[in-house]
Amino acid sequence: MAPYAGQWLGDLGADVIKVEAPGGDTTRKVGPSTEAGMGALFLGLNRNKRSIELDLKTGSGRAALMRIADGVDVFLHNNRQHKMDALGLGPTPLLERNPRLIYAALQGFGAGGAYSGRPAYDDVIQSMCGLAAIMAGADGQPRYVPTVLADKTTGLIGAIAILAALQKRTSTGHGGLVEIPMFESMVSFTAVEHLYGKQFVPPVGHSVYPRTTAPGRRPYRTKNGYLAVLPYSDRQWRDFLTAAGREDLTVDARLANMSSRTTHIAELYDLLAEIILTATTEHWIEICTEAQVPHASVLSLDDLLDDPHLEQTGYFEGLEDPGLGRLRLPGIPVRFSGLRPVLKCPPRLGQHTKEILDEAGFTAEEIAKVML
Repeated sequence: MAPYAGQWLGDLGADVIKVEAPGGDTTRKVGPSTEAGMGALFLGLNRNKRSIELDLKTGSGRAALMRIADGVDVFLHNNRQHKMDALGLGPTPLLERNPRLIYAALQGFGAGGAYSGRPAYDDVIQSMCGLAAIMAGADGQPRYVPTVLADKTTGLIGAIAILAALQKRTSTGHGGLVEIPMFESMVSFTAVEHLYGKQFVPPVGHSVYPRTTAPGRRPYRTKNGYLAVLPYSDRQWRDFLTAAGREDLTVDARLANMSSRTTHIAELYDLLAEIILTATTEHWIEICTEAQVPHASVLSLDDLLDDPHLEQTGYFEGLEDPGLGRLRLPGIPVRFSGLRPVLKCPPRLGQHTKEILDEAGFTAEEIAKVML
């Protein structure tokens, strides 16, 4: 959560200081690497940051962090709050020292509830927020989305909340505590379309949006591959069926409007699958392009590395690093006046410790005592 939130803030121009325990972030050791402590997972989460190595289990380490926090705009963490409080690093002491500080706490669960203080990881939250149950297939087996969706979504919400708090501070002059709980964030994320008829009291129909959970919602098999095809509007369904030689279906009552299509979506997706199977991928790409029906090939991650659109927009960033060699990192997707923000290589463990302490006003003698 916090690493992804911090990376986004760094991407948008913030000076992000990553505080690491002795030995470093555990993700440094995850995945392939050309240098110890710079694993692939770490590279994906920690660009545009500086690193300081501090032992927060010692008084000197905690004191150093508090002095650094005196001069920053945001203090961000994703530890359980009672653990931070036990270290003397809760919101009260830090805000007393720096009233303009935004203290952002990314937690598993919101304060004051039955689950408050419980440990949580992505799998736990995917299971609890309804998503794993919605992902169950025909066998009824709950499944996780194969990415750390809860971590990344909560990280994004955290970054947005921090930016909002900073904006509020411009008018109030004061910082404060910002709580971003994973569980509530992911319930909110999932409920957007899936609370559905149970938004009403009493309920008007069922929960779960039928279009996105229909068993037939998937890329369709063609004669020689797969293709994603999504006629969505009245016009797109009509034009697709006409181009496919199935004008007879354009008067089918199930296709009359969005409401009737939603009611019968499982049947319509099965029908679409039957039609797509009758010709090649190339044929359907031509048909859909001409009819302006949204469609796409099924791309693997390897395919994306050579994707012409991403190449033409300069999405992947090439970096040269003395220790790691040449890197190809995902670019920052947003542009400002046509320009992407600068991307900097993730830091080595403690690479900026002396620099950060010096900026915080530590003397050479004090720095020597803190350095690990």
